[in-house]
Amino acid sequence: QVQLVDSGGGSVQAGWSLRLSCAASGNRNCRYEMMWYRQSPGKERAFVSRINSDGSTSYADSVKGRFTISQDNAKNTLWLQMNNLKPEDTAMYYCKSRGSFLCSYNVYWGQGTQVTVSS
Repeated sequence: QVQLVDSGGGSVQAGWSLRLSCAASGNRNCRYEMMWYRQSPGKERAFVSRINSDGSTSYADSVKGRFTISQDNAKNTLWLQMNNLKPEDTAMYYCKSRGSFLCSYNVYWGQGTQVTVSS
């Protein structure tokens, strides 16, 4: 089992920055890959960024160059640094973990944290 607690959201103006956090606990084999997703009203949940077990990262085209994903050495905290925020970044942001084969590739989600960007 894995517990993910998202925090750090808020209401900001365009061009500002926010740093989201995801506190992770539980079976480390179930936290093999860590990701951020977001969901805007009326839209499907969409991929934002991923950090793999080897530390490599990937980003959605819409956030490349503005967002940075990272985690602490113990892999207990995942962050998403969001710079130069735009109104279209407004969404509920969710932390997601995916386990290795040792965790049956199970997927877990945080409860989400709201980001609102005004123009």
